[in-house]
Amino acid sequence: MGQKINPLGFRLGTTQNHHSFWFAQPKNYSEGLQEDKKIRNCIKNYIQKNRKKSSNRKIESDSSSEVITHIEIQKEIDTIRVIIHIGFPNLLKKKGAIEELEKDIQKEVNSVNQRLNIAIEKVKEPYRQPTILAEYIAFQLKNRVSFRKAMKKAIELTKKADIKGVKIKIAGRLGGKEIARAECIKKGRLPLQTIRAKIDYCCYPIRTIYGVLGVKIWIFIEEE
Repeated sequence: MGQKINPLGFRLGTTQNHHSFWFAQPKNYSEGLQEDKKIRNCIKNYIQKNRKKSSNRKIESDSSSEVITHIEIQKEIDTIRVIIHIGFPNLLKKKGAIEELEKDIQKEVNSVNQRLNIAIEKVKEPYRQPTILAEYIAFQLKNRVSFRKAMKKAIELTKKADIKGVKIKIAGRLGGKEIARAECIKKGRLPLQTIRAKIDYCCYPIRTIYGVLGVKIWIFIEEE
């Protein structure tokens, strides 16, 4: 049987870096890990809650807006720095949004002796990020667009970014069929077994009226 491994975990220390930077004693390590999870969940819940209030917008500003690619957490003795890498930070640029988010995180974390510092970084090439492409496909499928058409359109969006290859795989009850199946589309090179190849990856669930669909996207950026 083939042994599968996450492309990001496979490349940690070479082309992929950690998203959390802190040190803790072994007995306190699990607490720090749970704290990171609470911070990330709080940010994602805040984004989803506020996106529902502004759902009637254009496809580029709604399907891909406020999509978080990843969250970096840096912990020091008296400071927790949170860097949110986001595709189109329209919502978080509103007045008072950062302050409100900080209050929500402090309630979850209960960090009395630590200051919370949140920074927003806009992704330079949004359609180079698999998470944004997955959100785009999810938006299309929820609007009853054919899954093949949505996948091909997502591949076309990657032409705006400087990448060498992309692969999109979607599985589930495609088109409302009774039997689940998987469909795949690929363009360019995708050397998954080459560790020096910088590959970005995401696994994204999509809830539809027929059930949950799973989307996996691999993007080959460059080779070091």
